[in-house]
Amino acid sequence: MSSARPHLVWDWNGTLLNDLSLVVASTNAAFASVGGPTVTADEHRVRFRRPVAEYYADVLGQAVDEEAFGRLDRIFHDAYRNGLTTCELAADARTAMAAWPGDQSLLSMWFHDELVPTVHGYGLAEHFLRVDGLRGTVGGDRKAESLRKHLAELGVDGGSVVLIGDSIDDADAAADVGGRAVLYTGGFTDPARLRTSGHPVADTLTEAVALARSLF
Repeated sequence: MSSARPHLVWDWNGTLLNDLSLVVASTNAAFASVGGPTVTADEHRVRFRRPVAEYYADVLGQAVDEEAFGRLDRIFHDAYRNGLTTCELAADARTAMAAWPGDQSLLSMWFHDELVPTVHGYGLAEHFLRVDGLRGTVGGDRKAESLRKHLAELGVDGGSVVLIGDSIDDADAAADVGGRAVLYTGGFTDPARLRTSGHPVADTLTEAVALARSLF
């Protein structure tokens, strides 16, 4: 256990933001552009993984190189932007954030320049010491390197961190920095996959914060 004050890092998409339906619709728009199949939300939750190019290749049944993924990623994000105003926060997001007694920050793999005004728009920015999104122009990579940079900017030791997110990649990122993770079943990953990961799993964000508090 770390002697440092615990720090909570929140994931955004599929965790604080309830955008599964939009992500699935946007993913299907990308697949349709190359004659691919349509996936349901349940299928997406079972098969989704990072790097996202590997998920796309699995569903499309063909290799997805860097150039092809760049095209699909642009189509995905265009569709996502068009539907973003339909998304709401997770039902207990605000209550869960208020239940954490220490510092909090937000790390997303969504584009930074779009993430920051969106977080402000939901009135959440004041809760976070720092908000970071993807600085690149193409998404889809794993989260570990972004988490290392995020914590370095905060001056927070990885051993004092717990990350609440909705994917195995979130847990892998936390483990990479020596931190812990609580996984949330309301997002992009099938709950059965999360429960076999060996990490604490919560069905609500309020429960996730309670579990996070119990880790320190």
